[in-house]
Amino acid sequence: MPESLREIRLPADLCSLAEKKYGKDFATLEDLFVFILRSLVDEQAQEMDEAEARMIEERLRQLGYLEPTG
Repeated sequence: MPESLREIRLPADLCSLAEKKYGKDFATLEDLFVFILRSLVDEQAQEMDEAEARMIEERLRQLGYLEPTG
């Protein structure tokens, strides 16, 4: 089943620069941006370790979004 797609608007000059710089490596501008976004998401997910997750959970508890533990 194909992925659903969303449209975004980007500055034309930025798109032109990206196509000139990376056009030989990617078939389309969309392929380039999908690659970049997936790379950023994967990188950020790997960087979040357990200590960061605990800190975020604690802050969410303080804000009332999560139930207190214990």
